[in-house]
Amino acid sequence: MSLNLAVVGLNHTTAPVEVRERAAVREDEREAVLAHLRRHAREVMLLATCNRTEVYLAGIEGDPLSAFEGAWGQFLHGHLYAYEGEAAARHLYRVASGLDSLVIGETQIQGQVKRAWQDASQRGDTSALLNKAAQGALNAGKRVRHETGLSDKVVSVSSAAVELAEQTLGDLSGRTALIVGAGETAELTLIHLKAAGVRDIIVVNRTAERARQLAEKLGGRACAHEYLHEVLPEADVVIASSAAPHYVLGASGVQAALQDRPERPMMLIDISVPRILNPDIAGLEGAHLYNLDDLQGVVSRNLASRRAALPRAGEIVDDAVADLLRWQAFRESRGLHRPALLRQAEHEDHRAHLLSACD
Repeated sequence: MSLNLAVVGLNHTTAPVEVRERAAVREDEREAVLAHLRRHAREVMLLATCNRTEVYLAGIEGDPLSAFEGAWGQFLHGHLYAYEGEAAARHLYRVASGLDSLVIGETQIQGQVKRAWQDASQRGDTSALLNKAAQGALNAGKRVRHETGLSDKVVSVSSAAVELAEQTLGDLSGRTALIVGAGETAELTLIHLKAAGVRDIIVVNRTAERARQLAEKLGGRACAHEYLHEVLPEADVVIASSAAPHYVLGASGVQAALQDRPERPMMLIDISVPRILNPDIAGLEGAHLYNLDDLQGVVSRNLASRRAALPRAGEIVDDAVADLLRWQAFRESRGLHRPALLRQAEHEDHRAHLLSACD
């Protein structure tokens, strides 16, 4: 029995943020990346988050590692991992279950895997094997979430960033926070800031309307991006979680803001990949700059309380992978893995997965 599946990627454990951002997927480059990958496999799924960029390939022709590096035009070999067959499936299932995340047990990754699969399906890039593998991964993640208690305490990169701010600044209730971005991660950040007692939160976004919607939804002040430097002096903590093709804030802007708030330092946490806060900010007196890799200490402490759930989570993943292998064995016994007989089975699988998308 052969499971013609592979994954190639890099994440927070294999590459620092300055390397991960080189493999980030910009929207204007996505189709070119996928076009290259399609030349190496019949099925392609791209998963890109703040802490990982991964490509799942089925029906592979050639070397998956070379396909990945060719798609990005980057030599990343020393930072890449590659798994094939059962190992590739197990990796996907662990990812969807939050077991391979920077914040172990975080739940945001399951939605990200689901969107990656749906996007690949809508593009016509998935067929029987990737559809089955993605469904199994999402079901495994759902079981881990509900059966192990691993996710009883809501944890995420956003919550870790806010916890880091609390550890550094102390009580946040009298502080002003500024969020750069208005997407899903920014929304989670605002929720955690509110839970930490922050009452004054400024939301800055390139699209002023999105900033306004988020501020009105959860409580805050909206600010258009062009006024960022005007409101920056008010901020005790800045958390950046937005996608941008360039740095949105650098040392000169922060220096000007610090001059308007003498003897009041500013904490800046960049949880974007690629980063949108220029690293030159770290050289300023009174500015304390952190990025995703600086959250490791917070994450390690949070994991200690959830270690007891890990063995059961691992068992759930193993059961789900075994189910995928049984499915593949049945297909091979029926000859359904042969190219000449794939079309009807794939059509039926495609209809089934559209009807049974996981929560």
